[in-house]
Amino acid sequence: MLFLAKALAIAVLVWFYTTAREKGEPPINWAITGLIGYVIVWIAVRYTVVQALWSMVSKNPTAAVLVMQIPALCAIAGAFLIRKKLISNASEKTN
Repeated sequence: MLFLAKALAIAVLVWFYTTAREKGEPPINWAITGLIGYVIVWIAVRYTVVQALWSMVSKNPTAAVLVMQIPALCAIAGAFLIRKKLISNASEKTN
């Protein structure tokens, strides 16, 4: 069930690393920042939203699988916003 979350975490690492290299910033710092942001959002959504919805969908396997993917999708949205902020900070530094 957590395959999507793990695959997206790896994708976030690569995404932040390549973006940092394009912008001339330290890529390891960006990759770690992106991964930490992804994990924090994933955990927060998993233990709030999914926990609240679990009692409603636990008897339906299809709905359970879909609900378990909500944290990964929210974490990607969070990573997108973090990346956008890092890019903004990098462009301010160069100007």
